[in-house]
Amino acid sequence: MVSFLKALVYGAGGLVVVGMVALVTFQERLVYVPVLPGLARAYPITPARLRLDYEDVFLRAADGVRLHAWFVKHSPPKPGPTVLFFQENAGNIAHRLEFVRIMMQRLQCNVFMLSYRGYGESDGHPSQHGIIMDAQAALDHLTQRKDIDTSRIVVFGRSLGGAVGAMLARNNSDKVSALILENTFTSILDMAAIMFPFLKWFIGGSGSKSPKVLNCIVRSPWSTIDIIDKIEQPIIFLSGLQDELVPPSHMQMLYAKAIENNRDCRFVDFPNGTHMDTWFNGGERYWRTIQLFLDQYIPEIKECNVNCEVDDKVHQGDLASFLCTAAQKMPKL
Repeated sequence: MVSFLKALVYGAGGLVVVGMVALVTFQERLVYVPVLPGLARAYPITPARLRLDYEDVFLRAADGVRLHAWFVKHSPPKPGPTVLFFQENAGNIAHRLEFVRIMMQRLQCNVFMLSYRGYGESDGHPSQHGIIMDAQAALDHLTQRKDIDTSRIVVFGRSLGGAVGAMLARNNSDKVSALILENTFTSILDMAAIMFPFLKWFIGGSGSKSPKVLNCIVRSPWSTIDIIDKIEQPIIFLSGLQDELVPPSHMQMLYAKAIENNRDCRFVDFPNGTHMDTWFNGGERYWRTIQLFLDQYIPEIKECNVNCEVDDKVHQGDLASFLCTAAQKMPKL
């Protein structure tokens, strides 16, 4: 009996050691998957295949890494919002084009699709610190464009992209108008405890009761739960209740934390929504939910006439008021 207990203890210890080695050595490969098994890193298609008007954009992150993105333009041009889309951890932006095509049709928007470093045609290797710089470079590029309404930039992130988007929104309250999070985890620390159940007593996010002695070895914690309550912009949480990867409870915890300090939060769940396909399984209700959110928090700025009749939803001091004032000051011909 004693020998059996010793073997059990040694076996458990061995699993912990193996888990630690895996976390230290392979964690980036577990968190970031730029190439899907059996597929090439190159984009399988471009937006042109779906008859989308687009522009190849190359930009530099703050550390000099060269990044690639697609700016997909609504055709014909519309005065709608521009969505800065951050994808999940696996594959590349080409795998999201069908979703983007439908989003543009339903929301009448432009979409900026960023390839994280190490993904698609972007250089470098993915890391949390690096991807935060990538996201900032993408936002800075958008705010400098002359062909969009820079007051209506919406960040949309799914799964890992939600963690990226939340960090960007927190750091840029003056540049991001609203945030859409879909099937996002509380933190990679909590996900590690799910992926490696035998480590749940040693690793976990801020809400975990574990000793967390192994947290220090995680290089990309993406702890969204620790920043979500610091985001000032309106947020909508889209949760697929059949998510097979991220427990839906993570989205509920994020919402509960966010609404403590931000009353402009909405939570909507979709009973048939899975991790990657909530947008498809959610059907008409999914798109209608997002449209109502955008209509409420970043309504379209209507053109004003010579009497400056502005939509009563538009506040003084915004772009519409500025244009009206400018129109009044123009000389009469």
